[in-house]
Amino acid sequence: MGKGKKGGKRLTKKQLTEKLLNLFQSHPDEVLSFKDIFHMLHLDTHPLKMLAIDVMEEMAWDDYLMKIADNKYQLNTKGQLLEGTFIRKTNGKNAVKPDNDETPIFVSERNSMFALNGDRVRVALLARRKNHIREAQVLEILEHSKNTIVGRLHVGKDLAYLVTPNNIYSHDIIIPKRKLKGGKTDDKAVVKITQWPSAEHKDMLGEVVDILGATGDNDVEMNTILAQYGLPYIYPKNVEEAANQITGEITEKDLAEREDFRDVFTCTIDPKDAKDFDDALSFKELDKGLYQVGVHIADVSHYVKEGSVIDKEAYKRATSVYLVDRTIPMLPERLCNFICSLRPDEEKLAYSVIFNLDDEANIKAYRIVHTVIKSNHRYAYEEVQQILEDNGVIDGTGEPAPKAPKDGYKGENADVLIMLDRLAKKLRANRFKNGSVKFDREELHFDVDEKGKPTRCYFKRSHDANKLIEEFMLLANKTVAESIGKAGRAKKAKVLPYRVHDNPDPTKLETLREFVVKFGYKLKSTSTKGATARSLNKLMEEVSEKPESTMIQMVALRAMMKAKYSVHNIGHFGLAFDYYTHFTSPIRRYPDTLVHRLLTRYAEGGRSVNEKRYEELCEHCSDMELVAQSAERDSIKYKMVEFMGDKLGEVYDAHISGITSFGIYAEIDENHCEGMVPMRDLQDDYYDFDERNFCLIGRRRHHKYQLGDAIKIQVARTDLEKKQLDFTIYDENRENKKNKR
Repeated sequence: MGKGKKGGKRLTKKQLTEKLLNLFQSHPDEVLSFKDIFHMLHLDTHPLKMLAIDVMEEMAWDDYLMKIADNKYQLNTKGQLLEGTFIRKTNGKNAVKPDNDETPIFVSERNSMFALNGDRVRVALLARRKNHIREAQVLEILEHSKNTIVGRLHVGKDLAYLVTPNNIYSHDIIIPKRKLKGGKTDDKAVVKITQWPSAEHKDMLGEVVDILGATGDNDVEMNTILAQYGLPYIYPKNVEEAANQITGEITEKDLAEREDFRDVFTCTIDPKDAKDFDDALSFKELDKGLYQVGVHIADVSHYVKEGSVIDKEAYKRATSVYLVDRTIPMLPERLCNFICSLRPDEEKLAYSVIFNLDDEANIKAYRIVHTVIKSNHRYAYEEVQQILEDNGVIDGTGEPAPKAPKDGYKGENADVLIMLDRLAKKLRANRFKNGSVKFDREELHFDVDEKGKPTRCYFKRSHDANKLIEEFMLLANKTVAESIGKAGRAKKAKVLPYRVHDNPDPTKLETLREFVVKFGYKLKSTSTKGATARSLNKLMEEVSEKPESTMIQMVALRAMMKAKYSVHNIGHFGLAFDYYTHFTSPIRRYPDTLVHRLLTRYAEGGRSVNEKRYEELCEHCSDMELVAQSAERDSIKYKMVEFMGDKLGEVYDAHISGITSFGIYAEIDENHCEGMVPMRDLQDDYYDFDERNFCLIGRRRHHKYQLGDAIKIQVARTDLEKKQLDFTIYDENRENKKNKR
């Protein structure tokens, strides 16, 4: 065959378009990659392949195809009518996020039908103009996301209205003065919408349902954050009354039905300010080189019965919420801090996983049983860490304490704690060897005074004492999941809520691979989960002490999927576990309570529960977890702005922590507060956003701002209401010139 004839008869663009149309129509539900398409249409010359790619790009532009990834397409079977969630933006660039599609579609204000943020809407795709993005028009508001809105009151002579955060609504929420409930100007209030905007009346009408208090008061601002996310800021009286009627008395029947661990050494290890102790460890040497380690978890399901008023409230909340200066518990205080909490020197009911472990932390036997325990000691992480370090442990090395000197280890119960630490380090090493991903992320922490004002802002690092507890909790969660999920041959596993974590996004992983090459690192393209994780871990080790480590870790984290709850087990990529659930925190997580109930049911010979119903429960818990995380982030942002409020004009060393099309995020090295340098303040040039390489590039001077770069910033603006902290780039030379004038 002569040159250029490899693919047989040459195809025109029209002929190739027809072939592609027929191909996608004959595979309507399949996602086809370039490789699939080239093979199926016998396109084996480079020009034909390039032409096919161009044609598919045009077909996607015309909404005939859906672009699933850079190299994957699928027939658009959704047509021109879609349903989705409306996203309202303060800059007017609204969008709708279609169901089961990650890509939002632009909706102009004139086509929004006054939809509000989070509303469920039906939209029509508009005919696409040449060289313009896809647009949609709202046809119908199917469901308003919420009927209460939180904001700041402005009470005038004739009328009152609500000022919302970021002024996200296009029209004011007007409140008749008789509906103010005593609210005054600058009070934070929860307002119920009584009239939605429409073509006839663009304004919203509302009435005050709760006055939270004066703007600026710490309690008011924290409750405002909770109310904005629809999270409860007070506990219902009937639920507290139901909790107060629970005595917590342990009966003879309870003791008869449980294994007795009251005489086995048991301790809790928690943060020093913790009040709810939902896990404890017991330890006993069984034989030379064989140890019994008990992971004991508060038996919440013994007290919180399915369908009870306490259970309904716990389900609604689904999780405890941790704001900077307070915890909003899932359970009433009497239960979470007293009856269920594994407090020292008190007999408590627990649900436990009892392990027999050898010197290498291999499981020789285990059992999952209801127990009664009595904690001998309540340790704070810092106390255990001190005992470990006093006996030769060097934090973070992964090495256990050296052999005990002749007079023994120093510190109360040091022998037990050191052995638990040694076993935990064996478990941890095995976990990473098997492909667990190693991201040592630090948590931002604030010290606050009695009025809630932040006095210090810093990163809290996880030490060996934290990791000791973490490893045994992971082991218990994994073991419980395997006990149900690993059904025998030809048997279907019974329903259980799993904690699942999907494989990384392949496109984002490829972006990471291309990105790290520029710094001289390699990330292998692999097909197996374990190999991908090992490649990521190798990369993290190589960059750990390098200036670019923060930047590369950020890009790597963006490739990770979010963990969630589901009865459909796909394993947990980050931990490299085929089976994983949440069993160890029923005081603060509802899925753990569900797991406890199902374990009890199945141990008693009960049938499997309804899969569909439990998947709906899992979805609710996953959704509420995301809502709680958003509220927690907002409380951190608020405290950051409050902390920096008296530091206007001050100059700090910082590094670039994020790059967007509208500016640069920078994190101050000294206190880890993060703010933004808006694009409008980069006045030395016009900058283009290079999304693939995480940088801004100046058009004239070609100056580059790259993720992770060290910069000097000056604090320019603080806005507590919007939770915004604005910086400017500090140019020493420009300042010196200014001062010489």
